[in-house]
Amino acid sequence: MPVYQLHPEFIVFPNAEEAEDDGLLAIGGDLSEQRLIEAYASGIFPWYSQEPILWWSPDPRFVMKPQDFRLSKSLKRTYKTGRYEVKLDTNFREVIENCSKIKRTHEDGTWINKDIVEAYTKLWDLGLAHSAETYYEGELVGGLYGVSLGRCFFGESMFHKMSDASKLAFWKLCEFLEAHDFDIIDSQIHTTHVESLGAYFIPRKEYLKIVENSIQKPTMQGKWRF
Repeated sequence: MPVYQLHPEFIVFPNAEEAEDDGLLAIGGDLSEQRLIEAYASGIFPWYSQEPILWWSPDPRFVMKPQDFRLSKSLKRTYKTGRYEVKLDTNFREVIENCSKIKRTHEDGTWINKDIVEAYTKLWDLGLAHSAETYYEGELVGGLYGVSLGRCFFGESMFHKMSDASKLAFWKLCEFLEAHDFDIIDSQIHTTHVESLGAYFIPRKEYLKIVENSIQKPTMQGKWRF
């Protein structure tokens, strides 16, 4: 399959099914709000460390349903202590900046560069990107962020400074998404951590069909609150 060069002005993506075996579909373009929205609606996401921007749609796709979160007894006990507080959309920029500082063993640097931070913060300003945050004694100690269209949540990254902090944020987000009839959480790339919480692989063709149907439903645009 060819890797497509995106036009700098026209916001059009090739069919996600035409991606390379590793999931790479296209290069170039920009991180404008319109292009990012079109990408997610098409089952595509940006992931790169240096320009040009690389656009991906892996097969199979790593996903989970909100109701499939595996709640351990230990995590439930941790939450019941009352030491932690979980909020939504309170401090998006600090969440994404913390995610950008995570050192990952399989990556030399971070893909969450300054352009990514600015682009997704603009989506948050539009009410299309969201964060779930865990606080301990008023300090942000864990969280995650992603994009929402229709009844899909496209997860991007998470971080923690204290044990279980990101898991707590993810659990409470899953409860919120389930309560609002979300169809799927897209985890994009496999990690053993998210797999332990309930994520699994499905064929890209099946994933694209779910997204196609789900984005026809009303988007919960705006700041989310429990």
